[in-house]
Amino acid sequence: MTNLPAQPPSFQELRQTNAYGADYWSARDLQLLLGYSQWRRFEDAIRRAMTSCEQSGNPSDYHFAGAGKPIVGGKGAVQVVADYHLSRFACYLIAQNGDPRKPAIARAQKYFAVQTRRQELSEEHAADVERLEMRKHASEEFKNLSGAARAAGVADRRFGVFHDAGYKGMYDGRGVDAIKATKRIDQRDALMDRMNATELAANQFRMTQARDKLAREGIRGEQRAIEAHHSVGREVRAAIAKIGGTMPEDIPADEHIKLVEQRVRTALPKLAIEGPEAGGLLGPRDRPQED
Repeated sequence: MTNLPAQPPSFQELRQTNAYGADYWSARDLQLLLGYSQWRRFEDAIRRAMTSCEQSGNPSDYHFAGAGKPIVGGKGAVQVVADYHLSRFACYLIAQNGDPRKPAIARAQKYFAVQTRRQELSEEHAADVERLEMRKHASEEFKNLSGAARAAGVADRRFGVFHDAGYKGMYDGRGVDAIKATKRIDQRDALMDRMNATELAANQFRMTQARDKLAREGIRGEQRAIEAHHSVGREVRAAIAKIGGTMPEDIPADEHIKLVEQRVRTALPKLAIEGPEAGGLLGPRDRPQED
């Protein structure tokens, strides 16, 4: 039997807690997670992150602390090497100042993107970021469902009919054009570009369940696939009604997603952090008063 390679620990699994009750990460552990083979190059990224920390209005010594890490070598010999204890904010800054060509760095930057962006921006912009993420996932799920429909035997030229069937089941008989007319959406706009987060989530659920149904039941044949999608749409509508939710056709159209994207892209980030995270390695307490 072939042994599968061990999965590297996740960012959260590397988390430790210091005497102040604050979460921290060892730079030596993070070095391996972020794909740096040489400590020297990783320490360069740490120094750049420390500069970014100061420039953003946060004392670097609240988030970066020099430390030693014992390393067991050959024959059990222990060597203490230079290390840093890093706050969550410090880890974010290191990822942002790392080499984006490294796949591990790219993954880390994506990991921190929404969480930190919410911290940087106002509540209004946090909602924008959430909607942008949901729109992206809905687009991916639309492609996945199209692939499942093709595998079930739906011809490409009939994709419009197939996707309309799901909408009709969920929107009380309305297809895409009728939904746009009801919501007074320009026919040139993509329908999902005008959905709010709630409506996007409901449609993403519909598409996920339709894709799973086609695969789970081994549905084959164009008409059977279309009917299955319509059935899933009806079931999602029934679930919304059962919990007392707003029917999807009654949810007003939201502003175009391109306007949201532009607003988030041009918003000035506020990297000075507040609240429990502000204390960094000193724990969730007020900062000492300056003289």
